[in-house]
Amino acid sequence: MLYYYLTKFAHIFYQMKVTEHIQQAKGTLVSFEILPPLKGKTINSIYEHLDPLMEFNPAFINVTYHRSETMFKKKLDGTFEKVEVRKRPGTVAICAALMNHYKIDAVPHLICGGFSKRETEDALIDLNFLGINNVLVLRGDAAKNEAFFEPHPDGHKYAIDLQKQVMDLKNGIYLEEDIKNGVRPDFCIGTAGYPEKHFEAPNLKMDMEHLKAKVEAGADYIMTQMFFDNEKFFQFVKECRANGINVPIIPGLKPITNKKQLTILPKIFHVDIPSELSNGILKAKTDEEVEKVGTEWLIHQSKELKKFGVPVLHYYTLGKPKVIYNVVKEVI
Repeated sequence: MLYYYLTKFAHIFYQMKVTEHIQQAKGTLVSFEILPPLKGKTINSIYEHLDPLMEFNPAFINVTYHRSETMFKKKLDGTFEKVEVRKRPGTVAICAALMNHYKIDAVPHLICGGFSKRETEDALIDLNFLGINNVLVLRGDAAKNEAFFEPHPDGHKYAIDLQKQVMDLKNGIYLEEDIKNGVRPDFCIGTAGYPEKHFEAPNLKMDMEHLKAKVEAGADYIMTQMFFDNEKFFQFVKECRANGINVPIIPGLKPITNKKQLTILPKIFHVDIPSELSNGILKAKTDEEVEKVGTEWLIHQSKELKKFGVPVLHYYTLGKPKVIYNVVKEVI
């Protein structure tokens, strides 16, 4: 009996990798993703967001990373000054706070956009000091004033290059070549996958080749872009396995809660919304009815994915913890 309780609650006392959570699980796990609060807000806004969801004993919580935005501030003389503003700072600190507050593993996102290689290395060193051994490596989006993604002059253009820097550090290779026998942080690395193809990839085949390259370069698992058609996810998994990609594949899930998302989500995230779902939403007369349709769809999605045997159901909460609560309560 003592062994049972020690095993059951081991994750409360020891940090674990995402892959370790998956390996030790006896069924499908649950995880959540949150945004850092806007600058000026307190960490309490995060706790209020997550407190109800902790009932479901999530395996880990992802925290997104956000690049600076270029803004123009009007000066007293009528001219404008160009300034860089990060509206949602604090990803690393929030991860540490979550681990301390909830005794849960946190997964910070690590992005190319807006960061130099040296800033990336310093962030990785900070994460290691804090005992955070999970990262989700992403290229990130183009800046709002850019038509296409532009890397930092001394940064990375592609996620695989950022991932290789993480792998270098794991092997004790620092940017300063004179560092010998340096600490080798043992990060568990997640990478992004796109069931409906990354919008910049010319075709699905090449997108799959890029994904395989990231896995061969050291990615331990795949976290997918949101999708609303499970068949596309099932086909994606099938294609991954056929191409020798055998790491865990975690589906990313998000509810639709208002009619505007029928236009916004396909435009921003390049995903299709099934006609059955869009028709149900268009028939709804109020936001409450839209939320109900979106919730029921996500419940169905989640149950079907759980039956399929996915290792984790990963929910993008993004300001809708009540909806996610209602979904998970029906699925777990």
